[in-house]
Amino acid sequence: MSCHWCDTPYTWDWQGTSDSGVRYDPKAELHRRSVSSVAEELLGLGVDLVVISGGEPLSQQARLVPLIDTLLEAGVEVEFETNGTRVPDRRLVRPGVRFNVSPKLAHSGDPAERRIVPPALRRFAVTPGVIFKFVCRTTADLDEVAALVDQFALEAVWIMPEGQNPDDIDKHMQEIASSVIDRGWNLTTRLHTLVWGHKRGV
Repeated sequence: MSCHWCDTPYTWDWQGTSDSGVRYDPKAELHRRSVSSVAEELLGLGVDLVVISGGEPLSQQARLVPLIDTLLEAGVEVEFETNGTRVPDRRLVRPGVRFNVSPKLAHSGDPAERRIVPPALRRFAVTPGVIFKFVCRTTADLDEVAALVDQFALEAVWIMPEGQNPDDIDKHMQEIASSVIDRGWNLTTRLHTLVWGHKRGV
């Protein structure tokens, strides 16, 4: 089961089961490339930080190590956007690499055993510089986050309202904002959605 709003459908929906109803072709969406060609393209952007997202990027983390080596050697920092279900490769846990860990909650529709992996969350909890981001709709979602914070001793907690359009984002932000502040957590919006909506990047 895939969360219909968590990841862009063209990264996983080969059957047309997402809300868009579009069936994407993995042959058109996925391309095998060499590390050198990817590194060349990224370094050509002239940025100081590269964010690697997905899907779940740590599902192929061993293959990413040479790319990370190249980026760090060039002075480019790396951030992984991960759902926290994979224990990070020790070769990635080093200066210049950080992790934004965003475990899915019950409202994602995924069963608990697929979205909460204790060994991975325990490892991230003791990894320097990690932040934990949770996408929430209601104060009940915040209670679920609190249970995970207590269970795994999570720190640096950020809460983001769920929503795929400005109205839903505002609605959920109003629902949770005061409670997030009362709990001493950080609150952020969905700037990427507010600015670009569903427009696909290049």
